[in-house]
Amino acid sequence: MHDHWRRHREWLSPTLFILPGAAIFGVVIIWSALQSVWISLHDWDGMGPMTWVGLGNFEELFRDDNFYTSLKNNLIWLVVFMLAPPIGLAIALLVNQQIAGMRFLKSLFFVPLVLASVAVGVVFTWLYTPGIGLLAIIFSAFGATAPALLSDERLVTFAVVVAALWPQIAFCMVLYLAGLNGLSEDLIGAGRVDGARGWRMLRHVVLPQLSQVTFIAIAVTAIGALRSFDIVSVMTQGGPFGSSSVLAYMMYEQSIFSYRFGYGAAIATVLFAIMAVFIAWYLQSIYKAERGNG
Repeated sequence: MHDHWRRHREWLSPTLFILPGAAIFGVVIIWSALQSVWISLHDWDGMGPMTWVGLGNFEELFRDDNFYTSLKNNLIWLVVFMLAPPIGLAIALLVNQQIAGMRFLKSLFFVPLVLASVAVGVVFTWLYTPGIGLLAIIFSAFGATAPALLSDERLVTFAVVVAALWPQIAFCMVLYLAGLNGLSEDLIGAGRVDGARGWRMLRHVVLPQLSQVTFIAIAVTAIGALRSFDIVSVMTQGGPFGSSSVLAYMMYEQSIFSYRFGYGAAIATVLFAIMAVFIAWYLQSIYKAERGNG
């Protein structure tokens, strides 16, 4: 037995370490996802017996105007959230400078990351409150009246996305700070010898070394935009009149409040498919880029 272990320990040791995590992932994530797909094919109130309806939930979903409103809002989230990686990189480059007071500034930018989404939602709800909020105070200083952002069907989604973007920028900043600390001094020195400064140094020396960090930042940011729920729940509950709802909140609303778990599972399945398509496309793009560079 001991000899067998010694001969195969190169793959046995990592396998034993990976197995517990893989088992938990399989049960909690994979099995739950498959169970959601199965539930989406039924009419179920969450307690009684399930009734098979096949693709009936999906047919109803694709005729539901609220679904397209939520899908449009998710796309708005996705587009606006893509500002987080470049802004996070810019802030990381700023606070990474060896200047007096930068540690204090870095801690200020780090604060949103440690705040719960519920706390962020409460803070921005107060900020947007007409009459007494910070936004109203700023507008009144210029003799103007602040718009009621959370009551405006055209602006409410953007107001909520801006609130969620604040901690997401902090997250990307932390990722890029870790990447900047791992830059090769030899490559930077070679770039300086070749006359690279400022933008040229950033583009040709720094950014190529941050490609893996950028991949993680974009992927996590996109997934965060598509699965947004908590801050919508805190700030608007999908209102006014469902105009700020997103797919995750619509799924929650249909399942918990309307007792339509089959319909909610259908929404979850569509959301999962959108995420899977995006991740597959992004991974393929990264793979092609790496092959081209190789």
